[in-house]
Amino acid sequence: MPVKKIWPIDHACGHTTQADLSDRPADRRAGYARWLASRDCSECWRASRGQDSKSTAEWLAKKRAEEAAEAEKWAEQYRMPPLDGSERAVGWAARCRHQLVSAAYSALVLEGEMDESEWEAIEEGVRPLTRAGWWIDNRDAEPADLPELLEAAGEADRPSENPHF
Repeated sequence: MPVKKIWPIDHACGHTTQADLSDRPADRRAGYARWLASRDCSECWRASRGQDSKSTAEWLAKKRAEEAAEAEKWAEQYRMPPLDGSERAVGWAARCRHQLVSAAYSALVLEGEMDESEWEAIEEGVRPLTRAGWWIDNRDAEPADLPELLEAAGEADRPSENPHF
């Protein structure tokens, strides 16, 4: 079955559009659609460009706070340990970890053929990776690549054998 060319995009602004991704290679459409979903639709983006930098900074701060709250709630729910790094890196990495692991679950379990017990093994592999830089470095990775990325992570990315819960 061919990879779809028209993708429904639920943008960050709350609007839904249909994106024709036929000009992109089939193996890059899902990633690009996900990227589009993390952005405002064209109309909202253009409207926000007319605002002054102060309101843009306020909007960005609000969005980052919402993402941070969502990542914190997710980390508590799935017993993810705190990350190691500078305050700024930890906040960013927590959002990256949440987004990558959530997207990987969707790609591998909900849309793929992995069962829950296989996913639990991946989730256990995520927990010891507490170096904030690892999550930041891998923030643009394809979600389906998470198992291979976990295998490739070095000892420096797992600073503690006993992650604190």
